[in-house]
Amino acid sequence: MFEFKIIAECQITGARAGEFVTPHGIIKTPVFMPVGTLATVKAMSPDELREINSQIILGNTYHLYLRPGMEVIKKAEGLHNFMNWKRPILTDSGGFQVFSLAKLQKITDEKVICRSHKDGSLLEMSPEWSIQTQKILGSDIMMCFDQCCEFPADHDKAQEAKNRTTLWAERSLKYFKDHCDENLQALFGIVQGSIYEDLRIKSAEEIINLNFPGYAVGGLSVGEPHQDMYKILDLLKNILPHDKPRYLMGVGYPPNIIEGIARGVDMFDCVLPTRNGRNGTLFTSEGRINIRSKIYEQDFSPVDPECDCYLCKNFTRAYLRHLCHCGEILSARLCSWHNLRFSIRLAEQARENIINGTYPEFIKNFYAKFHDSKINN
Repeated sequence: MFEFKIIAECQITGARAGEFVTPHGIIKTPVFMPVGTLATVKAMSPDELREINSQIILGNTYHLYLRPGMEVIKKAEGLHNFMNWKRPILTDSGGFQVFSLAKLQKITDEKVICRSHKDGSLLEMSPEWSIQTQKILGSDIMMCFDQCCEFPADHDKAQEAKNRTTLWAERSLKYFKDHCDENLQALFGIVQGSIYEDLRIKSAEEIINLNFPGYAVGGLSVGEPHQDMYKILDLLKNILPHDKPRYLMGVGYPPNIIEGIARGVDMFDCVLPTRNGRNGTLFTSEGRINIRSKIYEQDFSPVDPECDCYLCKNFTRAYLRHLCHCGEILSARLCSWHNLRFSIRLAEQARENIINGTYPEFIKNFYAKFHDSKINN
């Protein structure tokens, strides 16, 4: 049921346009995937997500395990039915919480013991727990349980996390093969190793040997300089299997998407579009803007004249600034709507240019307009 094929490839950069067949539809890559942590993409309805052409969304295994709980998901017959989303879903493994909840846990090769951020109750997470939970969720794409390293981390600590990630990948795969249907769900392996090239190479070799249908690069966009991220992606571009999808986890800043695609990445996700949107920060073709700034008080132009989203086609910067300053719920909805559409459309434009053989020119045109200084306006 799962098949990935490359439609076109940039001979200069290695950027790929592909199609990934899943039980809930074909995903055209490159693709940006909105994050729906608690079975909802914040501020967006399923109809609105379809309108902005969200091909696939994410769910969070750890958070959904706590709320609403697996008994509710079982009775709903899976996450797709529960949230009325009929397109593909990817679930993370809960492994990122090993990183983000570090102060609350004990990590061993066997499992992670932590306390729920919700009520303080004791929770044990393991590769088997993760795959069992993701099976109940019924996502199209599961992720192996892994350990993400903070930045900076010394070589020994990064190696320990890399070794544990491989061990947990082996156990995740075994449980998957013993209990799951590979025609209904696909399990992706994750490459770790922080910014250390030797660890990344070793991790990639170990995970590739397990023969997953797709591979993710984890442990980036955790505070390291962008150039370090690109260095690791350059390294892995020639190591990861060419004929399988590649997923850069947790990365959604527009230049990072552009550069990731140029290094052979097919899939991206990030909370940045909705989180920034709730704070009044928007992505535009000319860079980021803070719509709360006084300079937009009487600016009756669209947020981004080049954008095709509902906000940009119907409202002005002045009106959006007014909503933000009044604390209106509509401001968070419109800003999130725009940022998500911007990110999804960026991947769509990249795909179109890869197919047309013009991706290097697309990169140049992007950087000619997109400037970080816009955030200070």
